[in-house]
Amino acid sequence: MTAIPTPDATAADKAAVLVESLPYIRRFLDKVVVVKYGGNVLHAKPGHAAVAEDEALASFAEDIVLMRSVGMLPVVVHGGGPQIGALMERVGKEVEFQDGFRVTDADTIDLVRMVLVGKVNRDIVRTINVHGALAVGLSGEDANLISATARSEALGFVGDVVGVDPTIVLQLLAQDLIPVVATIGSDDSGQAFNINADSAAGALASALSAEKLVFLTDVAGLRADPDDPASLLHRVNAEQLDVMVASGAANGGMIPKVEACARAVRHGVRRAHILDGRTPHALLLELFTDEGVGTMVGVDL
Repeated sequence: MTAIPTPDATAADKAAVLVESLPYIRRFLDKVVVVKYGGNVLHAKPGHAAVAEDEALASFAEDIVLMRSVGMLPVVVHGGGPQIGALMERVGKEVEFQDGFRVTDADTIDLVRMVLVGKVNRDIVRTINVHGALAVGLSGEDANLISATARSEALGFVGDVVGVDPTIVLQLLAQDLIPVVATIGSDDSGQAFNINADSAAGALASALSAEKLVFLTDVAGLRADPDDPASLLHRVNAEQLDVMVASGAANGGMIPKVEACARAVRHGVRRAHILDGRTPHALLLELFTDEGVGTMVGVDL
């Protein structure tokens, strides 16, 4: 695999990267790529050897802009779980989880919208737009993009996706813009719901018939053994993902990503990927080099 060239790379090194990337650039011309940027990438864990949050976001923004510049059609979907939790603690709001979902009452959904739409979305849009007037921030509430229903009474305003109307996203793509979507959905009455960002990204990718769905998270990819970094899987199919969920090999926060990958490739998305978003230029390494850096999912792998 050819590495992204460093400032000290020779002209030959840089030329080799361009030559290796050329067939991928041609293949993905005018193709939609949905990229889910996880809140845990933006919100580095204390003491973790990850790059600084602003550096990680800047690297991500550069990748997205380069993708758009070579003719791809990126759509960014983001979460913000750690940022929501941090604000709730700051205002003295108790954080409660059931079955991995944040219990979301009326006050909490207001905080969720404040963080996702007013903070995280704006940070991503601003950083992309450093490179040009390209990014436009959206919420799933805009133009009925994401329709939702309550997941359960106990969880309050936590929703499941019941429909996606991609019209507004397609209109923005047609104007050479980059949609950045905060995962708040709404029901027929206009009630807002907090939507799992992995599930929302998968549903949007399917609605757009995307070429690729990419999850940027804080692990290198999917492991055959969750506790063994050396067991990283580079290529898997949807059936293998089903087995991993059933056996417990995929657990915790990886489950919604795995399920979204399997569902997406079964509903028209050609490939799904799980990458470590803290790795500089992880998107470019996965999309434009022969070997990639994470886990790739397809029905025919």
